Amino acid sequence: MMSGRILPRATREILRSFRRTVSTTAVSSAQAAAASEATTDGQESTQPALRPLYLDVQATAPMDPRVLDAMLPYDISFFGNPHSRTHAYGWESEQAVEKARKQVADIIGADPREIVFTSGATESNNIAVKGVARFYKSKKKHVITTQTEHKCVLDSCRSLEAEGFDVTYLPVQKNGLIDMKQLEAALRPDTVLVSVMTVNNEIGVKQPMEQIGKLCREKKVFFHTDAAQAVGKVPVDVNSMCIDLMSISGHKIYGPKGVGALYVRRRPRVRLEPPQSGGGQERGLRSGTVPTPLVVGMGEACAVAMEEMEYDHKRISKLAQRLLDKITTALPDVIRNGDPEHMYPGCINLSFAYVEGESLLMALKDVALSSGSACTSASLEPSYVLRAIGAEEDLAHSSIRFGISRFTTEEEIDYTAEKCIEHVQRLREMSPLWEMVQEGIDLKSIQWSQH
Repeated sequence: MMSGRILPRATREILRSFRRTVSTTAVSSAQAAAASEATTDGQESTQPALRPLYLDVQATAPMDPRVLDAMLPYDISFFGNPHSRTHAYGWESEQAVEKARKQVADIIGADPREIVFTSGATESNNIAVKGVARFYKSKKKHVITTQTEHKCVLDSCRSLEAEGFDVTYLPVQKNGLIDMKQLEAALRPDTVLVSVMTVNNEIGVKQPMEQIGKLCREKKVFFHTDAAQAVGKVPVDVNSMCIDLMSISGHKIYGPKGVGALYVRRRPRVRLEPPQSGGGQERGLRSGTVPTPLVVGMGEACAVAMEEMEYDHKRISKLAQRLLDKITTALPDVIRNGDPEHMYPGCINLSFAYVEGESLLMALKDVALSSGSACTSASLEPSYVLRAIGAEEDLAHSSIRFGISRFTTEEEIDYTAEKCIEHVQRLREMSPLWEMVQEGIDLKSIQWSQH
């Protein structure tokens, strides 16, 4: 095992080699999977089980090999409980946890003492939204959030409503951004918290965090943000953005699953009601033994992201534009959902008119994609995020989310674009609606009969 950090240039050479290996294997697997479909009926295929290309990074990102290298010693050799203060096993684990705490704090411009380790962004969101509201409930009982938040924030707010809190669910504009005037108008003397996601997990829209933060600070309202899709991908600074609480996920930044963090501002101090009782770890806000290997992995993922954020952003932007250009040049009636400027380029949500999204996903079985959040993907209902931005129901049903990662290659982008174009054209040829549009019929003018 190498000691010390790898120089960025050497790191990139290693990763390029890794990407080429992954890409060659993945594209070959996808092509072989497509070829195996040609097997005649009743004839058993001799092809081994093959894996599709992976373009669902908003659901989870592959772990960076450097993160695994950092974690392994704490899985095998340095296995002590970081809260054991009477021997070296505990001390060395505690030292590793505190190093990781600083690495997480550094990427958002915070003090390490303001970082609380959790099991993931869902738990962080629950602690932040419910914890703040419950602590200050004797004085303030109003919470503001948006209609496009992650389900765990929306459900936390509904839970607070059942406890007697008043919650305002702000609508968003057609581009997915909130209207600052509407937010200001919604603020009340008894508003305790505003919770707005930094980068949306379905459409990639980036909210005006500094404006929201300054408004909340001016009105003496706490500001929480779910930054699971933003940290490590776009620059985030809790001080310049006036953020009081921030939720972070490990596996969205090429780290391990099962670990996350919650930033809780110390000055001006934010108070929380802890959700669970126990040993009082993590400043008493989140009791339970801190999992050293996972925390070390998350810390390393943040350190790597700090080094490579600019490089990754440029590269992912280039790949995203390549995918968009190929698809939109070859196919008419393709709509990009969300603001084209205020967005994270690695999350592309496209609606293909006159094509059912589930049918397209099934046709693209050699590419791992989704039609929205992994947390609600079992539902056949159109995405509530797309409905919130005013997308028509047929377009909401025809949306596909493409996620581009640090390890995505040009070959994978080209293969995905080609397959997408091929299957959209095939499905449209089968669609009577597409045929009617080609004949110049305005579908909105048709009076459909009810049966």
